[in-house]
Amino acid sequence: MHIQYREMTIDDYEPVINLWKNSENIGMSNADSLKNLTFYLERNPGMSFIALDGEQLVGAALCGHDGRRGAIYHLAVLPAARQQGIGRQLVQHCLIGLQRAGIERCHIHVYSANAAGLQFWQNNGWFLRPELELLSIDLV
Repeated sequence: MHIQYREMTIDDYEPVINLWKNSENIGMSNADSLKNLTFYLERNPGMSFIALDGEQLVGAALCGHDGRRGAIYHLAVLPAARQQGIGRQLVQHCLIGLQRAGIERCHIHVYSANAAGLQFWQNNGWFLRPELELLSIDLV
């Protein structure tokens, strides 16, 4: 396997969405529509990345910031390509993009029942924030 990493573009939409939809513990919503991701990628250049083995998409990470804090919204690697550092490399590319933009902290939302996901993030230096609770409101 020879993995190449590059910035995600909207031309990658179909394979990326298929990867995310077919990955466990990825929460998809209308925020992941073609229109919304087009806007998101335009607003956050140099922060979302894909991993390719030849022409095959094997991983993707969606990342951006609000001017103050960064966020990684989706990270997925094909099951057959896991345990090879691809997820770690995708995250590193995202974090470098955030650092270049002057962002000093990044967050990730992980389902509390996603033990493998929590272990991945903690093994890579991320820490839980037990003093915080996530609250949301739908505007549509």
